[in-house]
Amino acid sequence: MEGYDKNQSMRSHQPQTDHHVKVWNRRNIEISGVKEVDSFDSEEFLLQTSMGYLVVRGQNLQMKNLDLDSGVVAIKGKMYEMTYLDEHQGEKAKGLFSKLFK
Repeated sequence: MEGYDKNQSMRSHQPQTDHHVKVWNRRNIEISGVKEVDSFDSEEFLLQTSMGYLVVRGQNLQMKNLDLDSGVVAIKGKMYEMTYLDEHQGEKAKGLFSKLFK
């Protein structure tokens, strides 16, 4: 007999949001699975997605479309970098700097 995990059962009823990133010619970006836009300006967007935080960096970035009901954000401008921020990356960076500045 298998055990019953109440938390797993609760999670299975929550809708899973797919996360997709589409880029056209480094000038147009469409991102799905966005939960929240934490901050943005003409050089950087910080988005909370269903797969973690995503940073988009570039030049002359502008929000073309924001639909948080469907979780879609469209950005235009020249993209230089896209990075996912994980909790573990912060720990590694902290460890590296603490070793350098002992």
